[in-house]
Amino acid sequence: MTDTTTKTLHCVLIPMNNRQLLLPNVSIAEVVDHDTNLSGDEGPDWLAGYLDWRGQTLPVISYEGANEQEAVIPVAGRGRIVVLNTIGPNHDKLPFLAIVTRGIPSQTRLEPEQVHGGEDAGQGPADLMQVELEGEPVWIPNLEYLESLGIEALKSA
Repeated sequence: MTDTTTKTLHCVLIPMNNRQLLLPNVSIAEVVDHDTNLSGDEGPDWLAGYLDWRGQTLPVISYEGANEQEAVIPVAGRGRIVVLNTIGPNHDKLPFLAIVTRGIPSQTRLEPEQVHGGEDAGQGPADLMQVELEGEPVWIPNLEYLESLGIEALKSA
């Protein structure tokens, strides 16, 4: 008898300034064009501003800024904004948050044998771990940390 269960995980590679993030498809609510100016960007360096999305105001986080690096916030028309589903204990207060990208995310399929542990060189608080995907380093983000920043941004909004 053959095993018909699949171990393939449908994922998205999200281009950032100096790395790519890897997230499962189910964690992404929508990818929207960064074609408008964001409101309220006077906060911490990691806060790119707020996005009006489907009747909600979402904090938009610069991943680089959240990683204690220079925040990279592309101008409108360059890059995308990825709206993420939250799963943490504050989901009722913050069901979604957003991160700004440096380009267009792409779909990929992930097989267990494609992933190898990385060195975690240069890991910041917004990084959960580095893995190698077909010989290239990619980063799995620390979604709990990003959600905590989103909650902080909502309190100061």
